[in-house]
Amino acid sequence: MNEHLFFREQLLAWFAQHHRPLPWKGERDPYKIWLSEIILQQTRVEQGLPYYHRFTARYPTVHHLANAPEDEVLKLWEGLGYYARARNLHFTAKYISDQLKGKFPDTFANIRALKGVGDYTAAAIASFAFDLPHAVLDGNVYRVLARYFGNETPIDTPHAKKEFAALAQQLLDPARPGDYNQAIMDFGATHCTPQQPKCPSCPLQNHCVALRTRRVSTLPAKSRTLEKKDRFFLYLVPQFQGDTFVRKRTDKDIWQNLWEFPMLELPALPKNIEEELSSMIPKGGSVRFSRPYRQTLTHRVVTAIFCEIDFPENTPSDTFDRAPFEGCTRIPKTNLKKNIAMPRIIDQYLRESALSLSLF
Repeated sequence: MNEHLFFREQLLAWFAQHHRPLPWKGERDPYKIWLSEIILQQTRVEQGLPYYHRFTARYPTVHHLANAPEDEVLKLWEGLGYYARARNLHFTAKYISDQLKGKFPDTFANIRALKGVGDYTAAAIASFAFDLPHAVLDGNVYRVLARYFGNETPIDTPHAKKEFAALAQQLLDPARPGDYNQAIMDFGATHCTPQQPKCPSCPLQNHCVALRTRRVSTLPAKSRTLEKKDRFFLYLVPQFQGDTFVRKRTDKDIWQNLWEFPMLELPALPKNIEEELSSMIPKGGSVRFSRPYRQTLTHRVVTAIFCEIDFPENTPSDTFDRAPFEGCTRIPKTNLKKNIAMPRIIDQYLRESALSLSLF
């Protein structure tokens, strides 16, 4: 039997017996398929599943999502991270609702042209919603193909994408593109896993080059290790007459349009934080400090300390018109978790009530 045909048939046979029952599987509504794919970008299924349920319940159609305020969408997204996905989701919903009158694009090229949609997502939507013969290529697919064919091309190189994409397209079942794409992704996610793959029960084991040559643990290959930059944030949490102060982040980064406390970025965490803040502590006021919090992002590691500063009742109101509080919005502390979306590192701090704040 042809090697490619064997691979395809064994994978589809495995899928018939072992596929994961998920709400978007078998779905034909391109809006819901698109929604699930955006949620699952860089997110585990187990983490993304409740968000899919929340979004489809709150926004059952693309028009509902398009008409929602951005802050509401970001708040519903809170905890998933990579907030650019949520902003692109909202932008694209408005485009489809307003410019396309709610009709989702039905060709690969037009799907690919949507903001926030790459080759993988476009192929997934095209095959699942419209039965178009476009193969997906994600981390699971790279791993399965690299191991089965013994391909040592580092997957983090530009050449690898072209090479693996061509192979994936050759293997695709043109009669069942959606089933095949779902099969290879499920197989990589649950069977041919990064650690401790289930090789003894693998239907492909007799033909798997990596298993035969004892390279399962080293494939897929990568050419480099990503270096992460350290950043140090000192968040100020003002307490004044039962209120605190926050501002919307306008920097064009992954936290754009999220809310945060006034913040000082430092080259390193100071040994004596009280000395660093001495000029900001009002007469008759007090300050308390949290433990360090860390959040690892794609290109950086953020370490943050939260400083709760109590301002006396007689503090002049114009105090908060000056740095570092300028540009802030004054809100009741009880509204912090109810109405605004914040970066995960701040959300973690609030959830732990690290400074005994009454926030809930």
